[in-house]
Amino acid sequence: MAIIGVDEAGKGPVIGSMFVVAARIRSERDLPNNVLDSKKLTPKLREEIAKELVKIEYFSMGVQEVTIEEIDRPDSNMNILTVEAHARAISKIVEDGDCIYVDAADVNPGRFAKRVLNGLNAEVQIISEHKADQKYPVVSAASILAKVTRDAHIAKLVNTYGNMGSGYPSDSITREFLQKYILENGALPNCARKSWKTSKDMLGKSAQKSIEEWD
Repeated sequence: MAIIGVDEAGKGPVIGSMFVVAARIRSERDLPNNVLDSKKLTPKLREEIAKELVKIEYFSMGVQEVTIEEIDRPDSNMNILTVEAHARAISKIVEDGDCIYVDAADVNPGRFAKRVLNGLNAEVQIISEHKADQKYPVVSAASILAKVTRDAHIAKLVNTYGNMGSGYPSDSITREFLQKYILENGALPNCARKSWKTSKDMLGKSAQKSIEEWD
């Protein structure tokens, strides 16, 4: 019997995949003292803590990537994909009797727990709460690992496309990157989620600008 913390990174960005990480340990006493919600840590410190986490005795981790292609599928949505990714990440490491803590990705935490549980083939208990990454160190650990995994993913995209900022719609660098790419290529980059409102808005503005230039 052990405990598992689960969290995601990259649910809201317009660029790149989403990642769900499930982290399994015997006890929260095994965690480093500096494990906090990933959003409160610098990228460098997250990487340092991630290296400590994977060295913990009996530690195991399940990672599930949700690709852009999956996100853009017209027959799915982020709620469904997030539940499925949680279940798949957990399934890679779970054992009967484990207690699982998840950061609820639903306005109804109980509903989220039931949906994830339906995707598991194990006798477990799921504790689902909002802001679980701030309440339970094991979820904070999963949060850190998920963020480090996504950061590495974005770094690979930067090597291909250049600076694209954080990938979030609110990031001016990300928006400028998309706008410039569309103007130069007439289409969105393959790293962008084409079904996202930001992407559609950018395409619409680019098309309108082209029409105005021809008038």
